[in-house]
Amino acid sequence: MRKIALATVAVAAAAALALSGCSSRDGGSGTSTASGFAKDASIGVALPTKTSENWVLAGGLFENGLKEAGFKGDVQYAGGSGVSDQQSQIQSMITNGAKVVIIGAVDGGQLAAQAKAAHDAGATVIAYDRLILNTNDVDYYVAYDNEKVGELQGQALLDGMKAKFPDKKTYNIELFSGSPDDANSKVFFDGAMKVLQPKIDDGTLKVVSGETDIKQTATQGWLPANAQTRMDTLLAKSYGSAELDGVLSPNDTLARAIITSVKGAGKPVPIVTGQDSEAESVKSIMAGEQYSTINKDTRNLVKQAIDMVKDLQQGKKPATNDDKSYNNGKKVVPAYLLKPVIVTKANAAEAYANDPTLEPLTK
Repeated sequence: MRKIALATVAVAAAAALALSGCSSRDGGSGTSTASGFAKDASIGVALPTKTSENWVLAGGLFENGLKEAGFKGDVQYAGGSGVSDQQSQIQSMITNGAKVVIIGAVDGGQLAAQAKAAHDAGATVIAYDRLILNTNDVDYYVAYDNEKVGELQGQALLDGMKAKFPDKKTYNIELFSGSPDDANSKVFFDGAMKVLQPKIDDGTLKVVSGETDIKQTATQGWLPANAQTRMDTLLAKSYGSAELDGVLSPNDTLARAIITSVKGAGKPVPIVTGQDSEAESVKSIMAGEQYSTINKDTRNLVKQAIDMVKDLQQGKKPATNDDKSYNNGKKVVPAYLLKPVIVTKANAAEAYANDPTLEPLTK
């Protein structure tokens, strides 16, 4: 903590901390330094709208996990108003005395004021799954390695097309990315393009529509209807007689929408990637339609976030394993990254062996 010259001020500050039981803030870095708090403290969890099975699961896991740990969990989802709902919810958590606020951002670029308000109240801010941007007032980031997710998706697209079309030397593909207000969308896309761009450059891959910029490939709100509409348009404009061999899809919900579009157009289902291990997509993979997904076990991610809260409650610094990669525009945020796993029909049984929900689907 920054030293204060006047002894009287220092004593007053120390007394205030002791009375509040809150975390204090390093004025130079914007990083909260845990001083411990009550075991039954309120912990806020602000999640985005329920756009995927993954977010629904996360909410229940946070509620149960925080309760089991002895905390008072305040878990809320943003409603139809999205960002404004989440901003209000976070402010309410702060007003109600949350000692830690865990935020799965609707839009990580519009929460700087709320992060500052949390810090000003002595709370610690943990960005969950999606990084909070352009603020010094975020302390930790917990997520799967999202650039690696993109790399795995790009490689799966190549591997899947090579296996399905062994006689082809070149492949026609289309690219989809996530919502532009989600900071992860660019990370996924950039990771995939690290693998795919060299193959586009050497002619192995052809994006028939010509839409390769992330602004062209974006899917607003991660809404499947938007992905399906765009795929309908691409097929009508670019694939009258051309064959579509593969589609880079950033998650499972969009993958299924893309497959629905292709089938509706009466065309063979191409190789389609995904992410999140949603039950319907695991079924689709086992049925030989969707080619791949990414296993990012939400149970492990929620557990890691709650472990951070436990450390903070005890006055400990939470463990991180990447303190250099995630610059949010104002600071490098200490991160704990979990390892994603690519899943295809070939390894699905192994990948979900310990998952009571998904393992039966692989039989």
